[in-house]
Amino acid sequence: MNPEKPDRITFRKRPQQERSIQRVDAILSVAAALIAEKGVSAMKMTELAAVAGIPIGSVYQYFPDKAAIVGALLDRHSRRIQQKVEEAFSTVTSLNDAIELACGMIDWYYSEFRSDPAYLGVWLGTDIDRDILQLNIQHSNRVAEIFLASIQSFLPAESRIDLKARTQLFSHLIGASVRFAIMSDDDMARRMLHEWKQVIRVTLLAEPAP
Repeated sequence: MNPEKPDRITFRKRPQQERSIQRVDAILSVAAALIAEKGVSAMKMTELAAVAGIPIGSVYQYFPDKAAIVGALLDRHSRRIQQKVEEAFSTVTSLNDAIELACGMIDWYYSEFRSDPAYLGVWLGTDIDRDILQLNIQHSNRVAEIFLASIQSFLPAESRIDLKARTQLFSHLIGASVRFAIMSDDDMARRMLHEWKQVIRVTLLAEPAP
């Protein structure tokens, strides 16, 4: 079970009415654009309010500080990825199938987010805030849980793999490798991800040495 998120990275007041929901969506849309343009650290709350055409007090009504906005954007990206992972792994038929689905998810992840500079900006923002980094780790672990649940019934009874530890590690490494690829030239990015998929095929479910 994931720990509660700290108050500073959660909604101060969750929007209920349609007008409030639209206002929060406008705040997050402008925040995503500003982050894509200049990064998390350079985005100012006052600038965000001005560009969105919303009083600064209304911004703080929903978000206690900039970290809460980054957290909300990260949640949006994370839910999108988790939904795709759940859909992909709902039809696993074997361990080999699961590994190939994982490799396919890498291709989807890269293609889907390479053209989304706000995603990369938000992720880079996790490095400057411990609470946001923890939120990203929780997301990565949730993806690992989905994968683990999909393969559990196909594992041999004598398997000695510490699957919880291994799947959490690989989930984190896959996310990091895709983000590294997004920051690279497209040709090199695809070559690196091809090599990474080869590593995954050989090692993800390999039994440990005796």
